[in-house]
Amino acid sequence: MRAWLRAACLLAIVGGAGVPLVAQWPRYPTAGVPKTPDGRPNLLAPAPKTADGTPDLSGIWRNVRSFGTGAPPPGGGPGVAGTAGAPNADGSIPPRANQFWDIGWGLKDGLPLQPWAAALRKKRMDDNGKDNPDAHCLPMGLMQLHNHPQPRQILQTPRSILILYEGNAGIRQIFTDGRPLPANDPQPWWYGYSTGKWEGDTLVVQTAGFRDSGWLDINGAPLTDAAKWVERFRRVNYGNLEIEITVDDPKAYTRPWTVKIDQTIMLDTDLIEFVCGENEKSSAHFH
Repeated sequence: MRAWLRAACLLAIVGGAGVPLVAQWPRYPTAGVPKTPDGRPNLLAPAPKTADGTPDLSGIWRNVRSFGTGAPPPGGGPGVAGTAGAPNADGSIPPRANQFWDIGWGLKDGLPLQPWAAALRKKRMDDNGKDNPDAHCLPMGLMQLHNHPQPRQILQTPRSILILYEGNAGIRQIFTDGRPLPANDPQPWWYGYSTGKWEGDTLVVQTAGFRDSGWLDINGAPLTDAAKWVERFRRVNYGNLEIEITVDDPKAYTRPWTVKIDQTIMLDTDLIEFVCGENEKSSAHFH
């Protein structure tokens, strides 16, 4: 189902050196999907609930703005690797007017960057994104994963929520068991430390403890170890998920700023294996 995307990813990451992998799970129907009278999936049906009455965020989701709601274009849509500007599988140049390339895209005045942060982003862009962790098969960071064209699976339990990202095989834990964020100078993590609580039908997640020198997008908008995030996850209906993210990073930005990311559910499919470092031959040519 996503052989075209794997080809685009590998071409973007390793400049065509990799061999696309086409093996995947056979199509298998998603259980419990509400249907319209004519038997089609009813994506506008009410969001499902867990046994304790909270919305169930579980499912496989993709970023709406990566490809829109229709089929992806022949070239595979936006570029999906840290080597910025890499062509699609058909040789076309991916569009850059999206949050994956520029997390400030759509903000009225753009990102409120501190002068040093603006200079760093310019340098990262001038270097064609060669130092993006994704280009080196390292975790690309939560904001890039939120916007990544490859899907993610949310698994919800009463005490925690696990997000499995197909991109770079990322794993994120959000604890909903009442624990506070670590306050004893914890070791910085690529994805930070996340705790969540329900406010009505919205899951409010706080995250801190990020590693310094992070990347929020392909252009290289920075994230520092001073950053704190608040994410608001809301399953609008069966087929749609909204994530509102407020980034408060006083070291890199002059004020907090907020973006919204829309996800849509993927049915009758499963995540496929992604091993970024396998047969990687690109990094020797970075300059």
